[in-house]
Amino acid sequence: MSEKKRRGGAGAAASGSASKKPRVSTAASYAESLRSKLRPDASILATLRSLASACSISKPAGSSSSSSSASKALATEDDPAASYIVVADQDSASVTSRINRLVLAAARSILSGRGFSFAVPSRAASNQVYLPDLDRIVLVRRESARPFANVATARKATITARVLSLVHAVLRRGIHVTKRDLFYTDVKLFGDQAQSDAVLDDVSCMLGCTRSSLHVVASEKGVVVGRLTFADDGDRIDCTRMGVGGKAIPPNIDRVSGIESDALFILLVEKDAAFMRLAEDRFYNRFPCIILTAKGQPDVATRLFLRRLKVELKLPVLALVDSDPYGLKILSVYMCGSKNMSYDSANLTTPDIKWLGVRPSDLDKYRVPEQCRLPMTDHDIKVGKELLEEDFVKQNEGWVKELETMLRTRQKAEIQALSSFGFQYLTEVYLPLKLQQQDWI
Repeated sequence: MSEKKRRGGAGAAASGSASKKPRVSTAASYAESLRSKLRPDASILATLRSLASACSISKPAGSSSSSSSASKALATEDDPAASYIVVADQDSASVTSRINRLVLAAARSILSGRGFSFAVPSRAASNQVYLPDLDRIVLVRRESARPFANVATARKATITARVLSLVHAVLRRGIHVTKRDLFYTDVKLFGDQAQSDAVLDDVSCMLGCTRSSLHVVASEKGVVVGRLTFADDGDRIDCTRMGVGGKAIPPNIDRVSGIESDALFILLVEKDAAFMRLAEDRFYNRFPCIILTAKGQPDVATRLFLRRLKVELKLPVLALVDSDPYGLKILSVYMCGSKNMSYDSANLTTPDIKWLGVRPSDLDKYRVPEQCRLPMTDHDIKVGKELLEEDFVKQNEGWVKELETMLRTRQKAEIQALSSFGFQYLTEVYLPLKLQQQDWI
């Protein structure tokens, strides 16, 4: 090859390399240019105060008063013709009394020669429906028999009787145990924890009480940090002094009292990594807020805690989740409830959560680099299409548009994709700009 051709080839390679670089630098420079669009913090805080004020004045859908009236209209123990099951918090004496009545009825049935059977509300998928008026998933009132004398249901009936016995003992002692503790009391009978967990939910439905009323809780999972103080079993907790890890949300929310806050909003975060960045940067000091996460799929304690903060403090809730179908599914569980606990949706859901980000439209709006976007898998696409068919998604035009954008581009991204512009871009530019523009759904 001649010297001229070699130089020409080298020049072309250099030219090609140079043509690729500006794309990355252009995205980075554009992302940095958004910083100049930020108004002074005082202006953004004024916007947040207006939002908080509007939230405190308006009565939120799903508030305690509206929930109680809905409960009376939909289902009560004295109204067997009611269409939907709605459970409520009950004290230990009431739950114990109901267990005693169930056991006495079973004993009379055995003595009369009929054997015994439990009438258990059916929690089949076909019985779990979305109710637009309440904006949550509810459990249709249908019961199925669980007789001990039937080979197909004998084991399940035995597990039900055992769980009732264990719950009765826990309530009599006035203590709380975890679901794992309950499972290990009779490993051979239960087989695996999924069996005892499922029957525990059945027992809640049978007794018409919340699962926390049974004094059986899940292990600690969710954490909270920011402008919040409360008493945890008498100990005063200041969530601004909890470091990067935050304060674990108590599995027994009943022991939380004296909630106080000067926050302007609640920031619900899907993952622990984003939570740590917000906590380390003390985002809650720049923009007074309460930050909490369940580190993925929301647990019961975090859902109860969020609802309680929303009801007692009357603050708006903004959500930060991944731009993928699972982020939206997690958000929908907080808002509308999950199907496996649809019987307790009145106590576990927090309506009117605003989807702040990361939304599919943000990927182009903030010019997130292609190398930071991930292709959706076939399963992702399947879940996304299923979400589009859900009634609670169809109710929100903004959600539908974002999901359609995601499925059209077949791209997803995690919150951490914003770190391509700088590790603190999330807290220094993205979130402040979102708040300033009131860019939420």
